[in-house]
Amino acid sequence: MRIITDPRCTEYSTPGHPERPARIEKTVAYLKRDDGPTVEWYEPLTPSVDQIERTHAAEHVERVKNEEEFDADTPAYSGIHAHAMRSVGGALKALELSKDGKPVMSLLRPPGHHATKSRAMGFCYLNSIAVAALEAKATGLKSVCVFDFDVHHGNGTEHVLKDVDGVHFFSVHQHPCYPGTGTENVGKNCFNHTVSPGLDRWEYRKILKRAFQEMLAKKPDLIAVSAGFDGYSGDPLAQMTLEAADFEWLGELVAKSKVRSFSILEGGYSDDLPELVESYLKGLSFKE
Repeated sequence: MRIITDPRCTEYSTPGHPERPARIEKTVAYLKRDDGPTVEWYEPLTPSVDQIERTHAAEHVERVKNEEEFDADTPAYSGIHAHAMRSVGGALKALELSKDGKPVMSLLRPPGHHATKSRAMGFCYLNSIAVAALEAKATGLKSVCVFDFDVHHGNGTEHVLKDVDGVHFFSVHQHPCYPGTGTENVGKNCFNHTVSPGLDRWEYRKILKRAFQEMLAKKPDLIAVSAGFDGYSGDPLAQMTLEAADFEWLGELVAKSKVRSFSILEGGYSDDLPELVESYLKGLSFKE
């Protein structure tokens, strides 16, 4: 297993904010324990201006650089542009490493899938998965699919990727829930599947599998996964029912597809996040 991270991503916080440094600190420490999985550790790349502005309006990037106030969920942290750029760089490094077909995941913060072309929101400043997906398309892949299983709709990714030829977006998310979008398909390439609060986990799995199979029907050359762990039964920000074994199952779905892939961390705010990530990584490493 290859993992991209950088300890600097833990250097900002707001007291009481659920998107906190411990998400990364504790997960990395857990994976590095003596009896933990075998991991090769990598650092993020440095994104280019062209890669960022393929996804975001220049005016938005300037607002992030200038640390303008966005909203209570998405504060103007000191240095947030550098932190967000490292998250994007993690996704780009994961894209690069995915060329050999082996499992790879970026564990960085802030997350990105709520960031639109021109707006930071929902803890997200720059949209890492969208930057990487568009980079994959720009560098020669004919069919790129983004699969987002975060419990919240990836409205920003949808906004960026809508009607982009050769790129498809599939999201499975709780509704009603923040940000209130994702109740119908959008454009010709964005497909949304909703799950109701408290839905039985086995029924939840059926919806996830159906969306994944629909995605495979697009015959992707690459699957970019927005891996959010807030569909977990113990997560404080949603009302869903998944358990650790379900995240291992999701990882196996990706592995069994035999399609080149990479994953990046989006949400997941439970204290059990380290164990949930390890379960997902175990699934990604599945070999028949």
